[in-house]
Amino acid sequence: MLYAFNLNILKNYFSIFFLRLSIGLLLSLNISLFNAQNTFLEDNSYDALFVKWNNTLDENNHALALSCPKIDTVRIAVIGLGNRGQSALGRLPNIPGVKIVAIADIDSNKVNNLHEKYFKNYQYKKPVKYYGKEDWKVICQRNDIDLIYVCTHWELHSPIAIYAMKNDKHVAVEVPAAMTVKDCWKLVKTAEKTRKHCIQLENCMYDFFEITVLNMSQNNLFGDLVHAEGAYIHDLRALNFSNTYYWNHWRLKNLQKTNGNTYPTHGLGPLAHLLDIHRGDKMTHLVSMSSNQYGLTKYSEENFAPENKWNGNSFEKGDMNTTLIRTHKGKTIMLQHDVTSPRPYSRLFTLSGTNGFVQKYPVKSMAFEPKAHRSISVEDINDTLSKYEPTVIKQIKDTAKQIGGHGGMDYIMDYRLIYCLRNGLPLDQDVYDAAEWSSIVELSKKSVNKGSKPMKIPDFTKGNWKLLDKVNYYLK
Repeated sequence: MLYAFNLNILKNYFSIFFLRLSIGLLLSLNISLFNAQNTFLEDNSYDALFVKWNNTLDENNHALALSCPKIDTVRIAVIGLGNRGQSALGRLPNIPGVKIVAIADIDSNKVNNLHEKYFKNYQYKKPVKYYGKEDWKVICQRNDIDLIYVCTHWELHSPIAIYAMKNDKHVAVEVPAAMTVKDCWKLVKTAEKTRKHCIQLENCMYDFFEITVLNMSQNNLFGDLVHAEGAYIHDLRALNFSNTYYWNHWRLKNLQKTNGNTYPTHGLGPLAHLLDIHRGDKMTHLVSMSSNQYGLTKYSEENFAPENKWNGNSFEKGDMNTTLIRTHKGKTIMLQHDVTSPRPYSRLFTLSGTNGFVQKYPVKSMAFEPKAHRSISVEDINDTLSKYEPTVIKQIKDTAKQIGGHGGMDYIMDYRLIYCLRNGLPLDQDVYDAAEWSSIVELSKKSVNKGSKPMKIPDFTKGNWKLLDKVNYYLK
């Protein structure tokens, strides 16, 4: 009897124990699942920039959010094998779905050496080598190429891009895409007519800091954006005067004949996407002012003998150019360009909104209401950047840093281009970006030459900028 009683008690005890254990395990499992779900949401809930593609936009002959048929393997010709072209050859073959079909440069030694360096053990048929001055036309006429990748000197950018599209090729062109407003219009009209992509290879869009701030802005951390600042401040004196760095001194020769902001896109590009230019807003006009030219003449006199052709040369380009831009919605942009002054590299990248502030140069800083009178700590800045870095960027970050190109942003630029082409998606940057940002070259020059007279910035979308409400980078 006692034994039976004790056994029953024991049974009840174990029943209660296992019941509690089961409930505990179930609760633990539910908590784990809840936490996992929260973690998943936390990792993805801040992704506002990268969105699934949904083609609901009426084309109406414009090229906004232009999508083209998928290309399984993107066959590429790289034209121009200077500094940017060489680095592209080191990146592109490392991206899945890329085949280099042709490479071209007027320097035959360079073509041969790079062909041996990058394609000695190439998985595909080795690319065809081209050396002729106008062989780019022959390349564009080939029927086994999908994308023309243009890395020549500035003067050839728009002619090759236009010819490529007319020959049924997509085109990726180094910055700036064009040197005149007339050529900017030609790029736009050709892309609209041929229904071909024309992307400007603006790598600064994909700097880890810049692209994360864009995502932060789309999550409304800064409130309504009011003012932005960008720049290209880079001491290029030694490189510009070098006999080997820039072919035929093309960049230095440009400084001899033009003023204004000759290289606006590194500073302007990220800001234009932050301000949703031609995606809900547009740039309306600019004023531009340049200092006198001091530094290039001083450098040439101090570093070259009197009989040298560069000694004491005159240059039209003022050392520092400052350009102010206003948008339709009343926002302002300040751009600066200086490749002469002895000072540290800077793109400024400054953004001011109704709820916060961010800046990259000279020191990273962030400030948010209600304590915006001083920057948050370095640790908090890094935590914020980590929190809002888009998932897509996190996934390829290590590979990008390994392959390189300005710390990895060049690789991300190429990766996104190929991803969109292979999946039939609109590109992150379109032909209107290329035209708008490049138009600043001539417009700033005209403003400077006319005593800082305001210059109207063309609406390359012809009113269609109202069809979109923000910048999106698309995923399949």
